[in-house]
This record gives sequence, structure tokens and C-alpha cells, in this order.
Amino acid sequence: MDTPPAAVGQTIGRGEVDFSTAFAIDAIQAIDGGAPIVVLAGVHIGCYELLASDAIRSIRELKGKSVGLQGSPPDLLTLMAAHVGLNPTRDIRWVTSTDPSVKPLELFAEGKIDAFLGFAPEPQELRARHIGHVIVNSAVDRPWSQYFCCMLTGNREYVRKYPVATKRVLRAILKAADLCAAEPARVARTIVDRGFIGQYDYARQTLSELPYDKWREYDAEDTIRFYALRLHEAGLIKSTPNKIIAENTDWRFFDELKRELKA
Repeated sequence: MDTPPAAVGQTIGRGEVDFSTAFAIDAIQAIDGGAPIVVLAGVHIGCYELLASDAIRSIRELKGKSVGLQGSPPDLLTLMAAHVGLNPTRDIRWVTSTDPSVKPLELFAEGKIDAFLGFAPEPQELRARHIGHVIVNSAVDRPWSQYFCCMLTGNREYVRKYPVATKRVLRAILKAADLCAAEPARVARTIVDRGFIGQYDYARQTLSELPYDKWREYDAEDTIRFYALRLHEAGLIKSTPNKIIAENTDWRFFDELKRELKA
């Protein structure tokens, strides 16, 4: 399904699909917008990298600079900027791909913008081309590396009606995460052969770098609380973290599977 990340939660809420993995921020914003979805588990961390020109060494140095986004959610960079004391609206000039003729990744590669927030395999491509350097990697840099990136969400009514099927879906997702961690080359070849991505090298590098086996160690509720609080403080959502957790999360299936899978 070729759906922009920010629209995934709404798509699940409308019942067009029953489950999907999505970035925690996207799920929270969909919930805040009234989408009838529940977050079931965290899947892995990482995904996003902020690359900059050689002259820029930190997020603070983005003040007055231009930053491009292509496949990444703008609100993640908003939170990153606010975290270090910048005003994301006033201090950063945003360059997005809402206009099909604008390609922020290539603008960064050509030196026409100062930084680029990339989603795999964009950072892998830029590194292969020796363009820019990483100033934030959400898989290793705190506080972002302490929380899940992608989480499994489901349509609330489907989860209520079909608990057995819901548990089977979650089991399959978690076992797939383990497979990504154990056999990244095999998984990379599979997704390339099925046409999900064109470059095997980028796919394998992404799978090798992302910690797919951390779902046993991280706390999904902490992730929702962290991002919901940051979004609430930034005025990007109205719902409180406690309300979202109480009404739109369900950890029962995950807790059962952790015991069954001897996690």
C-alpha cells in the first residue's frame, strides 16, 4: 500500500486496512484527530537520520538554515529542533516535496540546501554518494534512540471483534522483526525481488543497521508517552499522553506473546 506515513493512521481508522506499522508520531497524531485505532506494540527503533553539510555540526547550527524532507515526517524535525531550544517555525527554512518538481534529496546533494532529514534508504544513498554527514541518527542518538520508531497499530473495531486474528498478526510481525535481525541479507533479497525497493545494497545496509531485535527490551507505552508529551508541549496535538494511552493502546496481545515466544 503506497500511503504517505502521516495518512496511515487515518487509513486504518477508516477500515481500509486492518493493521499497519507506522511511526509513533503518525499514530499519535491520527489518534488525536479522532481515528479509531489502537497501538498494539513497538516493532523497532531507528529509521531516521539528519544529515548536514560539512559546515554544520549540530541541530543548533541549523538556525537560519534550510532543511529538506522527502519521505520523513516534518514533526520529527520540529521536535528535534524544539528539544535543543530552536523555534522550528521561525528558525528553520523548510523545503518539502509537496511540489513534485521539488526533490529535496537532490537539492541537498547539489549543495542548494543545508540539511536533509532522511528515511531509509535515503541516508544509505547519500552516504554511498559521500554527501553530507550525519548529525542525528535516531537509532543511536538520545533521546530518540531510547524509544520505538515503528509501532503496530490496528483498527479498533477489528481488534475488538477478532482477538485471535489480531494476536496472529502481531506474532507474524514480531517474528519478521527477528528474521530481519538474524538474516538481513535474506530479507533484503526478498524485498528487492518483490519490488518493494530497487537497491539491494541499500536494503541490506538498512536492515543490518536497524536494531530489529530490540522489541523485547523497549517499552511501547514509554514511547507513546514520550512522543505524545513532546507533541502536546509543541502544540501539535490536544490530547494528553494519559488519555491516549488509556483509550488507544492495548498491550494484552504483546504481553501474551512475550511469554509465549520466551522473549
